[in-house]
Amino acid sequence: MRAYRLWIVVILAVAVLSAWMSLSDPHINFLGINRKVHVVQGLDLQGGSRVLLQVSPGTKYDDDTVVQAVKNVERRVNGLGVTEAVVQRQGEDRIIVELPGVREQAVAFDSIKSTGLLEFVDFSAVTADLPEGACILTTEQVTLAEARLPEGATPPAYTDYTCSSEDILNPTEEPALLQNGQPYRTIMTGAGLADAAATTQGTIGTQWMVNFVLREGGDRVKDFETYVANNPNRSMAIVLDGRLLSYPTIQAGLSDAARAGTMDGGIITGAFTRDEARILAAQLKYGALPVPLDIIAFDTIGPSLGEISVERSIRAGIIGVITVLVFMLVYYRVPGIAADLALLLFIAINFALYKFIPVTLSLPAIAGFLISIGTAVDGNILIFERMKEELRKGRPADRAIEAGFERAWTSIRDSNISTIIITIILYFFGNAFGASSVQGFAITLGMGLVINLFTAVIATRTFLHTIVLVAGDQLRARPRLLGV
Repeated sequence: MRAYRLWIVVILAVAVLSAWMSLSDPHINFLGINRKVHVVQGLDLQGGSRVLLQVSPGTKYDDDTVVQAVKNVERRVNGLGVTEAVVQRQGEDRIIVELPGVREQAVAFDSIKSTGLLEFVDFSAVTADLPEGACILTTEQVTLAEARLPEGATPPAYTDYTCSSEDILNPTEEPALLQNGQPYRTIMTGAGLADAAATTQGTIGTQWMVNFVLREGGDRVKDFETYVANNPNRSMAIVLDGRLLSYPTIQAGLSDAARAGTMDGGIITGAFTRDEARILAAQLKYGALPVPLDIIAFDTIGPSLGEISVERSIRAGIIGVITVLVFMLVYYRVPGIAADLALLLFIAINFALYKFIPVTLSLPAIAGFLISIGTAVDGNILIFERMKEELRKGRPADRAIEAGFERAWTSIRDSNISTIIITIILYFFGNAFGASSVQGFAITLGMGLVINLFTAVIATRTFLHTIVLVAGDQLRARPRLLGV
């Protein structure tokens, strides 16, 4: 019984923590974990935005190019923290993006639409001050533009290149800046980066920047390292989609590291806001779009279920759980009390994890959770029926409890593991075909099955042994309390 007393302490601690996280929206900042614990609803529950993208007219593309664009858009959106975003191809040259709960629409639009062409440009000979956001023509941009020209077409003159304004209401064309009549030389593109992350610097942490890591053997990485090694205290420009982000001075220490072959990354600085730094990091980390995309339609949509339907669904779920609790209590009596406590603990742990991870609660995800509740009750029924058989044979209550759990365990284990394997297959199926609703169903069902192995076996077992320890004499005198 000493082990069960220890388990009681563990279970109570888990129950208190789960109840606290389930009933409130705490901000956890402990042991390196800094996270706001809250419910994340899917598009069908909370509404959001739907964006229709199309490959820019006149751009050369093929089927593989559009497929890659779909994958990169999905990675970018997920990298910004938009959970359960749906990104699907529509027709030959269109992509539809559904963003649940998106309020900062401009942030998501910028990350979706921008091709994310990051360039490190030779600015060693630049003497004049250039404003942030200036339109810069580079050798890489010229190469890409000429590759999109129809066969036999004459490339435009360098002076004809322009940058288009992102403002739809006030479209303008801005001539691209040249260096002595020639494009600025691109040293390396973003393809040479292995990773990127938005961070802050300074004592008060308000200046945002992007840390990047070089890809070993990546695109023109050697050229980049050579330039850094040979140009200490000179400028190198950072250009994104033809716009000048900044042109920081290469520090002497970084040049020394490049010459020694120990430089593995660096920092992109500029007047970034938090959102701008996150967008840039997502673009660099998850890849540039192979083709430029235009936003041709945008809709703000409400929840498909509506508030009344959501309230009724919650009410139906509560009624169903109460019905199960009453049935277990009436039919199995004292063991039913242990099962009810374990089931309530099961629900609290699941919901706390949904908020902490977070798991997007859409209709399919809720369906997976409700099915997992059924499996939790099913495991208890197997245990109790086996326990009743042992009691009818005249075994003491504590021995009957142990026998019931030991002999029902193999059935519970095998059934749960087989279903977990199915959820893993469903998850990878949803990931491969962009079916996020299937992924949501698989995640909640799989989590419930794993948690059930703890609550239905360890928690229920501990509760029953505790009850027998406290009320053993009464149970032996009145075996009907054990459901016999």
